[in-house]
Amino acid sequence: MFEQPLPTLQRDGDSVRILDQTVLPFRTETRVLRTLEDAAHAIRSMQVRGAPLIGATAAYGVALALLNDGAEEATLAHALAVLGATRPTAVNLHWALDRMSAQLSPLPAADRLQAAWDAAEAIRADDAATCDAIGRHGLALIREIAARRPGPVRLMTHCNAGWLATCGAGTALAPIYAAQAAGIAVEVFVSETRPRNQGLLTAWELRAADVPHVLIADNAAGLLLMRGEVDLVITGADRIAANGDSANKVGTYLKALAAQAAGVPFYIAAPHSTLDFGCRDGAAIPIEDRGAAEVCRIRGTTDAGEIAELALAPAETRAVNPAFDVTPAALIRGIITERGIVPAGELARLYPEHER
Repeated sequence: MFEQPLPTLQRDGDSVRILDQTVLPFRTETRVLRTLEDAAHAIRSMQVRGAPLIGATAAYGVALALLNDGAEEATLAHALAVLGATRPTAVNLHWALDRMSAQLSPLPAADRLQAAWDAAEAIRADDAATCDAIGRHGLALIREIAARRPGPVRLMTHCNAGWLATCGAGTALAPIYAAQAAGIAVEVFVSETRPRNQGLLTAWELRAADVPHVLIADNAAGLLLMRGEVDLVITGADRIAANGDSANKVGTYLKALAAQAAGVPFYIAAPHSTLDFGCRDGAAIPIEDRGAAEVCRIRGTTDAGEIAELALAPAETRAVNPAFDVTPAALIRGIITERGIVPAGELARLYPEHER
């Protein structure tokens, strides 16, 4: 099983320790969550990010709420409501909270706290195992390309869907790590992913793992695909509707369009907790708007090594900032899950328990 170089999330006695991703890739720092509001803030502010990690953090947030405020039904309901309102698009958040509610609500108050810690840990462990399985299935795609052409397999991804975004190896990056472990040469095109620049986190991960990669501007992706410099595109997802339409970090849709035009296979890698069979299609997926500040400002480091935030536009500039877009199932060659790879419109084949 893949071992994270640094834990993204772990229990530490009566608190929870997280890797603070708002200071990456410039500094490596941890934060301690002690209360429900600490957990909610970590999710809202993107100290933790990535759909699977958001869900696991919310589960631990429930345990923290019961620890501090008592395990009565009203406390549980309040915790579920507060955490459920933190971010709208990633369905893993609501999957985890629904799972916590189902396991804790029937219990007497005296048994809830220990059960909450146990349930949160089970969600964390499940995600780690799921990531490993996604890596094994996705490896087959990379292995097939490597067998038919010389040189490294050239992959493209968008945003960060590696170990930083999960409790394990990641989703879109898990097959890449599996390929490296199998001795298959790969090279990864990493798009910057403005405005939050999560691509810098992917580059940070890959550099630490000695995986060859290059950072590209988001708008360079289409040209690279058109010129035949990419063999395979794999991204993660924050919510996948029953028909296979997939929401991911804004800019994913453009890559899927360019990949289709260039004849390059485009895949989504996601765990069962990202699948929303209650959502008929992409039109029903809520899209988070994070406000203009992220578009009009940028964070980096000075020559002295200090983290600084700079204005990119005058303060009165109007901007819109949808954090996600939706890629239609027709543009997705397949979805890589822990149960295997399936065409985007045929998810129910792998998950018959959700057929209606």
